[in-house]
Amino acid sequence: MAMLEIKDLEVYYGVIQAIKGISFDVNEGEVIALIGANGAGKTTTLQTITGMLQANAGSIMFEGEDITKVPGHKIVSMGMAHVPEGRRVFAELSVYENLKLGAYTRKDKNEIAESLQMVYKSFPRLEERKNQLAGTLSGGEQQMLAMGRALMSKPRIILMDEPSMGLSPIFVDEIFHIIQEISASGTTVLLVEQNAKKALSIADRAYVLETGNIVLSGDAKELMNNESIKKAYLGE
Repeated sequence: MAMLEIKDLEVYYGVIQAIKGISFDVNEGEVIALIGANGAGKTTTLQTITGMLQANAGSIMFEGEDITKVPGHKIVSMGMAHVPEGRRVFAELSVYENLKLGAYTRKDKNEIAESLQMVYKSFPRLEERKNQLAGTLSGGEQQMLAMGRALMSKPRIILMDEPSMGLSPIFVDEIFHIIQEISASGTTVLLVEQNAKKALSIADRAYVLETGNIVLSGDAKELMNNESIKKAYLGE
């Protein structure tokens, strides 16, 4: 059984259909990339899975449970975390306070302290800047904070929306290295990313979304060598 199973999902914005009956799955331990151009429906898909948007039709199953109509805050406590597009850190709070907010669904103080140390180990820069206001961090550091905050909920699966957007090439490499580390530590990853080359280089499998439809899917390395993918998304 897949860890996350999306079946015949449809999402509308008013009369406009953004997602047109897509189906895909994510198995435990995988890194799955969802790639596509701007406006393809990638962000809408993630927001619907995590309860920020309501599906008009279809189903979302997470570890055997139907979460199609479950509110977002409950989905977090079930073991799913979402790193939103644009980072969305709390600018007026410190790095430490942002991280603590990531653990708001958890009760065990010792376990929370353990998670905090793990996040600091993965992101040493966050520990160095723990008392700094999040709004004063660079874009790359804010992305690290958004990822660290999501990890504080101790997720079984983490959904990341455009983690490399607006970052310098050095930070992009660092962020993708960290995503690989998150995966190696046992957390399943569903990655939405416009940098298709980077996404496919670390993913196990990938789905290509175009105007609300999945038009291609398969092994990430095979898709990297697909001529139409090369032309459309890899600039080759």
